[in-house]
Amino acid sequence: MDLFGFQAQEEQKQNAPLAARMRPQNLEELIGQEAIIGQGKLLRRAIETDKLTSLIFFGPPGTGKTTIAKIIAGHTKSMFRSINAVTAGIADIRKVVEEAKNALSMYSQRTVLFVDEIHRFNKAQQDALLPHVEEGLVILIGATTENPFFEVNAALLSRSQIFRLQSHHEEDLIRMAERALSLPQRGLGHLNVQMEQAALQHIARYADGDARRMYNALELAVLSTPPDANGVIHVTLDEAAESIQRRVVRYDKNADAHYDTVSAFIKSIRGSDPDAALYWLAKMIDAGEDPKFIARRIIISASEDIGNADPRALQVAVSAMQALEMIGMPEGRIILAQAVTYLATAPKSNAAYMGINNALQMIRDGSTVEVPPHLRDAHYKGAAKLGHGQGYLYPHDFPGNYVEQSYLPQELLGQTFYAPTRNGYEQIISDRLQYWRVKRNEG
Repeated sequence: MDLFGFQAQEEQKQNAPLAARMRPQNLEELIGQEAIIGQGKLLRRAIETDKLTSLIFFGPPGTGKTTIAKIIAGHTKSMFRSINAVTAGIADIRKVVEEAKNALSMYSQRTVLFVDEIHRFNKAQQDALLPHVEEGLVILIGATTENPFFEVNAALLSRSQIFRLQSHHEEDLIRMAERALSLPQRGLGHLNVQMEQAALQHIARYADGDARRMYNALELAVLSTPPDANGVIHVTLDEAAESIQRRVVRYDKNADAHYDTVSAFIKSIRGSDPDAALYWLAKMIDAGEDPKFIARRIIISASEDIGNADPRALQVAVSAMQALEMIGMPEGRIILAQAVTYLATAPKSNAAYMGINNALQMIRDGSTVEVPPHLRDAHYKGAAKLGHGQGYLYPHDFPGNYVEQSYLPQELLGQTFYAPTRNGYEQIISDRLQYWRVKRNEG
């Protein structure tokens, strides 16, 4: 490369987006994903020793799938090739395979092939790659935002190790942002930036675990804020909110207004008032409350306030949480509203909630006793000699799959913790349980 070509390449690097400039270049620079690539973890050891097998990384955008692949490219002694499944075809795969054969025969060098967005490969493309992965000519590294068990050839999956990358924690995103603000060459350290901690936290919080989104918002906030007379760029919470396109919560999350609103929301569901529940839900959404926080509160309410009066309430609440993660906001408000109105209009019971609290209280009061011999594990060697399991009656051997038998220790016979209401489905449970308890006490 001549001088002009080198200068052009350097200018291109400097003009690249902050997210591209800040991409970690080695394992030491990598922040986050400790569960799969932390010190001593399998993947890290494989990279450091250059003992790779085929890998598939899947997880949300901006979690480091491509970054880890590029780090592998820098560590491996193998020939490294990269293609994107959106634009590549079977001809591109064949070209890589031919290069791999030449590298192996001429230089005894393996080939690592990185396929970005591998879920976009159709069956014919995956089938074209499969035999070369099977015979070890090509080591595959795939990256996908989709669940590979639904999108990738089962034969490829069976020959690959699957690593799931999680959304980055807020603390990790803050560390990445602080590093970007401090590095003069690759980051924004050549600028005199004074960023409010609240602004940094806001960007990290509402990047939704996506490092790329965080870097883009950080860069926009800094570059769009004019410096003062002394050349200092003051980035406030307002600039941060605008750059990440998420408004600042209108009440302090640690202040009374936050807790009061959440309390009113839960009490409205518990009190079977869907209109009030929707009003407080709307207030939280408009204030910029984390939708996942709201969804978690809905799940808790489904068990605490409705329970077995309508067992479907918990299913609705959990499904709402999962759907919210897939769809996101603002459409997620509709999903939350459906769950809230279902819970608010459902029959209510806190019997399960009270039951576990009563049982825990009894144990904490020091009434713990040993497991009766007939209920003890009888499967391990020597258990029979100790009398474990002796006298246990297997309910499925009896009519109606029920037999009178005590399951509590002798000291606690007759003790009840779960007192089902007569509301909704729990009325059926109550009748059934009453019948069983009478027969059990008679036995």
